[in-house]
Amino acid sequence: MNRLADETSPYLLQHADNPVDWWPWSPEAFAEARERGVPVLLSVGYSSCHWCHVMAHESFEDETVATYLNAHFVPVKVDREERPDIDAVYMEAVQAATGHGGWPMTVFLTPDAEPFYFGTYFPPEARHGSPSFQQVLEGVVAAWTDRREEVAEVAERIVADLAGRSLVHGGDGVPGESEIAQALLGLTREYDEQHGGFGGAPKFPPSMVVEFLLRHYARTRSEGALQMAADTCSAMARGGIYDQLGGGFARYSVDREWVVPHFEKMLYDNALLCRVYAHLWRTTGSDEARRIALETADFMVRELRTAEGGFASALDADSEDADGRHVEGAYYVWTPAQLREVLGEDDAAFAAAYFGVTEKGTFEEGASVLRLPGDTGPVDAARVADVRGRLLAAREERPRPGLDDKVVAAWNGLAIAALAETGAYFDRPDLVERATEAADLLVRVHLGEVARLARTSKDGQAGDNAGVLEDYGDVAEGFLTLAAVTGEGAWLEFAGFLLDIVLEQFTGEGGQLYDTAHDAEQLIRRPQDPTDSATPSGWTAAAGALLSYAAYTGSEAHRTAAEGALGVVKALGPRVPRFVGWGLAVAEALLDGPREVAVAGPVGGELHRTALLGRAPGAVVAAGEGPGAGAEFPLLVDRPPVGGEPTAYVCRHFVCDAPTTDPGELAAKLGG
Repeated sequence: MNRLADETSPYLLQHADNPVDWWPWSPEAFAEARERGVPVLLSVGYSSCHWCHVMAHESFEDETVATYLNAHFVPVKVDREERPDIDAVYMEAVQAATGHGGWPMTVFLTPDAEPFYFGTYFPPEARHGSPSFQQVLEGVVAAWTDRREEVAEVAERIVADLAGRSLVHGGDGVPGESEIAQALLGLTREYDEQHGGFGGAPKFPPSMVVEFLLRHYARTRSEGALQMAADTCSAMARGGIYDQLGGGFARYSVDREWVVPHFEKMLYDNALLCRVYAHLWRTTGSDEARRIALETADFMVRELRTAEGGFASALDADSEDADGRHVEGAYYVWTPAQLREVLGEDDAAFAAAYFGVTEKGTFEEGASVLRLPGDTGPVDAARVADVRGRLLAAREERPRPGLDDKVVAAWNGLAIAALAETGAYFDRPDLVERATEAADLLVRVHLGEVARLARTSKDGQAGDNAGVLEDYGDVAEGFLTLAAVTGEGAWLEFAGFLLDIVLEQFTGEGGQLYDTAHDAEQLIRRPQDPTDSATPSGWTAAAGALLSYAAYTGSEAHRTAAEGALGVVKALGPRVPRFVGWGLAVAEALLDGPREVAVAGPVGGELHRTALLGRAPGAVVAAGEGPGAGAEFPLLVDRPPVGGEPTAYVCRHFVCDAPTTDPGELAAKLGG
């Protein structure tokens, strides 16, 4: 019997009607395997994963495959977004054994949850040197039946290898100028000067690296760092990875030129990139950066906001095309004929040239992904807006991609930070309100009465899975940003509460951090990964929030914890800078202070806005007036207005500048 019908994960519910007798991850599933004397098939994916859908349709919906699976295995299905700890542990094993990883992830386990055979997507028939899924199942059954001792030895060796891996976290000391310089040199070597970004295809948006480059420029005035950041952002904004009609970014580009995306749209990518473009505008004043930041913010609110005020995880890559087929990209791509049908001959020809739509196509079956190839010369902005609006209206009539509507705490923390800052920068109080409503949901539902973060919620109900380190770090980051923008000290208090749990439950000796709490479910290895993936690692996200909180409050314990955690950046920054971008960004804040800005004056006033627009890396801002302001923010204690005028105080490294009432002078103090 399939046991997924009562789960809350959209991904698990997608498999609730499979003929496979799926179990959710649970002690009962492994007890069943022990009782039957069979191995466990662990299948890990997520709802907007294209190849997860493909394997489900080809294999898990197939009665013959399902019958064999049910007879010889206990099948367990896991949503990697709900259980990133399980995903991390077994993905580490997959990558160690095969040299690569990805989703769907397919792992065969003993009844003691020890892995012994690995893979990702397996096709229904053998092809390109890869065995069929049925062949894999039969091979595993043969090994389990005839060579059980050998299987046990393999599993024990893999578990011992994982357990024996020690993490080099840099020992004592924090990253300094030398490590930052080496990291920048490494990024320069991997930079794609022709197309922007780093490395080759597939090419992912390097959000955290761009944040580091912008902060490095602010601190050092390195023109090379700014050029890499600005050119990369412009290339992405003009490419097919960006939705030229509706705003928002796809997960990655399959090519190095940013032309054809993998069409799924994730909350975390859009939150991170919205903030990146807002920060790029803050640095350069770029109109393009302003437009992309606002369009991406509006996309998140329009397409991903849930009825409860949070933000859903993702939009699927696949949807129905005109022939009723469920295919990737159908919602987003256009042919010249489709343009003519909506726009008429003249405007269709204009749109085809402007958006790079050709008869041959840039995608599949003669369709093109809309982009801005940049070779059309001056254009009529009003005509572009009209064409874009008509195409968007026509696209709204197409079958929409599926929505994964679960709310993930960490990713909502990223969205809160992005929307709060974007709203403050561009005088969009509605965006600040949406950020506040999402933060309210996290407090009300994800914290609730248990005083520990739940990883997910759906329809206003918290899920059963405990928050991991990235949840605490990213939500604290969002709350701290909201405190800076709104002047409401309650968000500082909530951030402090979360960060105290980080100190108590996630911190080991020497400043190292773990992805799961001390009292979390014990897996074959306690996950601990300081490197960025699509989002900042929990390790460096927590380090950044700890550092900001220490700047706000003067807490030595939190600053010491931040510095201890940054030892890993000292070790990894010079070696793999692309994969520790957020850690390098936090290191820039540490090198700069970070600066502490207290504005004794009205929230939203000119001095407060000037402080928020300051480019000093990681600067913290507190604003408020009246006798109660110091109770909201420790930074405001004993910092009164001067001569009755709103006044700003800027401090760093225990040294304070003279207070100022002049916005221009404050801007100069925070210029980096």
